[in-house]
Amino acid sequence: MLHILREHIEKIISLTDDEFSFISSHFEIKNYRKHDFLITLGHDVKYCYFVTKGLLKLVYDDEGGKQHIVAFAMEDWWESDFLAYYSKSKATMSLQCLEDTQVLCLPLESYHALCTSLPKMEHFLLQKANAGHISAQQRILSFLTSSASQRYNQLLKKYPALFQRVPKTQLASYLGVSRETLSRLSE
Repeated sequence: MLHILREHIEKIISLTDDEFSFISSHFEIKNYRKHDFLITLGHDVKYCYFVTKGLLKLVYDDEGGKQHIVAFAMEDWWESDFLAYYSKSKATMSLQCLEDTQVLCLPLESYHALCTSLPKMEHFLLQKANAGHISAQQRILSFLTSSASQRYNQLLKKYPALFQRVPKTQLASYLGVSRETLSRLSE
């Protein structure tokens, strides 16, 4: 599993064996079953997760009890409740497995140690954070400017694998449409 992390990091920076050994020593390997929670609303968020196998969903429950899917995370993606992770506050969202999942867990203290000890790792993590910011802004703009049909087609084009792995009710929630509307869009 650690070779997956190395390949992921080396898409952006090069590493010596010693550097990667140091980096990998900061991660914890964990396995979860389908339906398990990695993050639970109101609890501490100890880790940022790198997915090596499986699929996660990040969920926000509003005051009315409606569930909103904020993000999906599959192999080669990072996910967490980043507000709670970085600020050491309680989770405002939940992170749940949609499949049996294997992750590499990075505690915040280790995140800081990697950034302090290896400037190139700080560069890598900054690049990943920037990509996440860009993706979040694109998603917001999509909701503000695109029709349901356009959002569906954008998601299908960008992440076709999600359509094979995620139940339609959850895809509908992510797209901000009803299950019936999603069925019409997918015809």
